[in-house]
Amino acid sequence: MNLSLVNDATLLTQSKVYQIDLTLYRYRHKNGTINAPKYTFRPMAGQRKKKDLTINRNSLLTRCYEVQGMSTNASVLSQSSLQLSIF
Repeated sequence: MNLSLVNDATLLTQSKVYQIDLTLYRYRHKNGTINAPKYTFRPMAGQRKKKDLTINRNSLLTRCYEVQGMSTNASVLSQSSLQLSIF
């Protein structure tokens, strides 16, 4: 499993897997302001942590690593969020 430090927040995608503090996450969305953006990540299935993690840009650039060779199916993620939005 190769890790590479995330050095550009614009390259975050929902189809990649990220490691933050030894836990695997998938990227959800960006919110906040232009001057103070916040990035939200959801733990992958099977991880001990269950809550979403929201970090700022500085934490993203120092603690977030992209896991090379692992990915999620982005279309399945969007279908799940669509089903949840209906209810």
